[in-house]
Amino acid sequence: MIGADLAALNSARRALAEGLSPAAVSAASAVAANFTKNDRIANGLGIPIDPMVLQGSEDLRAQLGLNDYRSAVNTFRHATAE
Repeated sequence: MIGADLAALNSARRALAEGLSPAAVSAASAVAANFTKNDRIANGLGIPIDPMVLQGSEDLRAQLGLNDYRSAVNTFRHATAE
């Protein structure tokens, strides 16, 4: 859905459109956008990541730089309290 390699993204979008349909590209975009919306709402409310998810996502969070967001402090504050 996102990334720095525009050629790879365009290739994936074309493959999805050819394999399923052009509407599938729009549907996939809508699903991703809805997830992002829900995640931003959770972050805005200060809802922390569950400890089990926090432990299992260390590499991914580091790779995506998620720990650098200001809202990450909510997760770490609550994770250390348990």
